Amino acid sequence: MQKTKTENIKNSAKSGKIAKFENAIEFAEAERKRNLVAEILQDFEERKEERRAKENTFMLCMNYFLGNQHAVVSDMGEVEEEERMYAWEEQDTFNHIAPVVETRLAKLGRVRPKMHVRPVSNDDEDVLTARLSSMLLDSSAIKTKLDEVVSEATLWSEVCGTVFYRVAWDPFAGCEVGETEDGQTIMSGDIDISVCSPFEIFPSSSAVKDIDFEKSLIHAFAADVDDIYRTYGVRVLPGDVDVFSLSSKNGFSNTLGAGYAKVIRTKKKNSALVIERYSAPTEDNPNGKLEVVCDGELLFEGELPYVTPCGKRYFPFVRQISLASVGSFWGGSIVERCIPLQRAYNSIKNRKHELLTRLAAGVLVVEDGSVDVEALEEDGLAPGKLLVYRNGSTPPRFMDDGSIPNEFTLEENRILEEFVTLSGVSEFSRTSVAPSNINSGVALGLLVEQDDTRLSQTADYIRFAVRNIAKMVLALFKQFGTATKMLEIAGKNGETECKLFETSHISSDDVCLDSENEMSETPSSRKAMVLDLLKNGLLVGSDGKLSQRVRGKVLEALGFGNWEAVTDLSDLQLKRARRENYGEEKPEVLLVDDHDLHIEEHTKWVLENTDSKRRDEMLEHIKQHRLIKE
Repeated sequence: MQKTKTENIKNSAKSGKIAKFENAIEFAEAERKRNLVAEILQDFEERKEERRAKENTFMLCMNYFLGNQHAVVSDMGEVEEEERMYAWEEQDTFNHIAPVVETRLAKLGRVRPKMHVRPVSNDDEDVLTARLSSMLLDSSAIKTKLDEVVSEATLWSEVCGTVFYRVAWDPFAGCEVGETEDGQTIMSGDIDISVCSPFEIFPSSSAVKDIDFEKSLIHAFAADVDDIYRTYGVRVLPGDVDVFSLSSKNGFSNTLGAGYAKVIRTKKKNSALVIERYSAPTEDNPNGKLEVVCDGELLFEGELPYVTPCGKRYFPFVRQISLASVGSFWGGSIVERCIPLQRAYNSIKNRKHELLTRLAAGVLVVEDGSVDVEALEEDGLAPGKLLVYRNGSTPPRFMDDGSIPNEFTLEENRILEEFVTLSGVSEFSRTSVAPSNINSGVALGLLVEQDDTRLSQTADYIRFAVRNIAKMVLALFKQFGTATKMLEIAGKNGETECKLFETSHISSDDVCLDSENEMSETPSSRKAMVLDLLKNGLLVGSDGKLSQRVRGKVLEALGFGNWEAVTDLSDLQLKRARRENYGEEKPEVLLVDDHDLHIEEHTKWVLENTDSKRRDEMLEHIKQHRLIKE
């Protein structure tokens, strides 16, 4: 009995020590998380302060584009409203920046490159994989409304100089594929492409040229509290977050002037500020790090979630700029270039209007005590007015103000010409009215071509961004895409292509542009070119006829849609032959098989796969086709 009691005491003491040990571990872990959250918030504030000058530039550009052209950066580095020197001073705005940006957007709207994947070699496996990859890109572009996303991003880049795309995998998108044990719906997932304004991105250094060279990146944004709970399973306090200043306390950052805050303030209600810090792979963390903080809590801590087909971790962001800036992460803005001209133009126009008003209304000179000044000040000198003045005094008269100097008009015209020089958009493009001194159609064509040339660099940056988006889309399908998901895109007979895609080594270098000349070619010119090719017989085959595939391409180029996209019999035969080549079951000959086509496709496979274990089966299968054919 005494021994049993002693053992119970020892066991109780042991249990107490274990409990204390577990409590100590939990306390240390909680302390580590608190320190990590504090470190991330401190890092965020430091990056925000470092980017303060650039952020003021973003806000200044947005003000001028929207028409509030009296915002200035004060000596304290704050965006404030410019005060009038006199109460009578005119401060009207004559916005030439908005038409410049709108014209550039209209021209850049034609830059929507179609992406496809180039086969690594001429092998059937590479060709089929590239074909499915191109189909995945086309499907993703339609589902994510990529054209609209690029248009929104281009507006941001034209106004602020820089914009970002976030290319991620949304596990809550797609179709329902099942349920968990607790009854929650499981979705197939899909690509999600969204626009991140330059206010949301905080790089580790503004001196690098692209995201790939950053050691870390912070993405801070206002998220709905319900979305936060759905993603991380944590309830946070809702509030109103300013989407530009990223502040949830008073609606605008302390680094902004109150005069500016009442001009542009966009709050997102029932939201919280989410801070995501992405850290690049290092020796200590070969897979990088992702840390998410919201409302003072650590919502997530782990590795970078996205991996390229080559096994490299990357940041899920793509940068797009309008104009290149030497030695800077941030691109230049056409609005920023035009701000000094816009201020000078507003000043000239306002001074001219003040002079015109002075000339029209006049300035009265009145001898002291000669008339009732209060009545004269209230009514002025109305036509037919009976004016009584003191006997012996000088009658009131208008001061001679002369006329408006011609230099005002000359300076106004010079400023308008400088707008053309800086913006790359001529008066012809903005007004759609031909210059009075140009009557030749060839000359007008050259003028339009010159405008397009000025925009070619910005168009290239859009193409580069779309190409990088396509690379990330393929990487996400490679990492998260299921066979069911890809079969929805490939069609009923795409099993072979899906299997090849899973085992292929598609790299980012395989993504290329279908066309490079959207700026120089209009839809009408492309249609005319297609008709010329048809007329000259360059699209027909050796039998003098158009193939089904070429007919579909021609109709699509002429703007009638892809009428001939219906799968024909030969395509079905080819797909069946390829499934037999790459399948696991023993192939069999059917009565409906096109023996010539099957023999050709199987022979090609046998010659390309001389060391395959399936080679003997395929040779026997070819022999059966030949026997039945004979």
